[in-house]
Amino acid sequence: MTDLELIHQAQQGDATAMRTLYQRHSGRVFTVIRRLAADDALAEDWAQEAWVRVFRALPTFRGESRFTTWLHRIALNSALHGRRWRERRVKHEAPIPPSLPAEASSENTALRLKLESAMERLPDRMRQVLVLHDIEGYTHEEIGEFLGVTAGTSKSQLFKARARMREMLRPAQATNGEEVCLT
Repeated sequence: MTDLELIHQAQQGDATAMRTLYQRHSGRVFTVIRRLAADDALAEDWAQEAWVRVFRALPTFRGESRFTTWLHRIALNSALHGRRWRERRVKHEAPIPPSLPAEASSENTALRLKLESAMERLPDRMRQVLVLHDIEGYTHEEIGEFLGVTAGTSKSQLFKARARMREMLRPAQATNGEEVCLT
C-alpha cells in the first residue's frame, strides 16, 4: 500500500493505517530528531511529540508536497520547539549547592510555602500567565497562543499578577510598628 493510500485511510480514522505510517517512517523521524537532540532520551520524547503533532495535523495534509517532506518539517519543528523549551528551562535553573545550612533551608521552606499560598489565591488566568512567563519562560506571544488571548492581554495579566503577589507578600505594619506578614 502506498503512503497516499495509507494517509487517506488514516485521515478517515483507520488506526491500522496510522500504525503502518508510524512503522514505515518512525526510524527516519527519530534519526532527524536525534541529530538535533544529541541525546537518546530527549530524542525519544521529541519524536513522540512529533508523532502526536503528525496525527493531529494529518487531516489537514492535502498532498501538495511529499508526505516525507511534510513529516520531516513537523519533526524538525518539534525538535526545535523542544530545544527552545529546554534551553529556557536550563537558563532559569540554578545548581543545587552540596548542602544548605539548616536555618537557610527552613527559611527557604517558609518562603516557598508563602509563595505557593499566594499563588493559589491568584485568579486562574493571572496564575497561568505568571507561571508560563516567569517560571516556564514562554514569551507573551506563545502564552497568547496557548491561552487564546492577545500578547497584550498576557502582558496585562502578568503585570496584575506580579502586583497582586507583591501585595500579598508585603509585610504589614502592626500598630506597635513591628512588621507582620499578611500570609
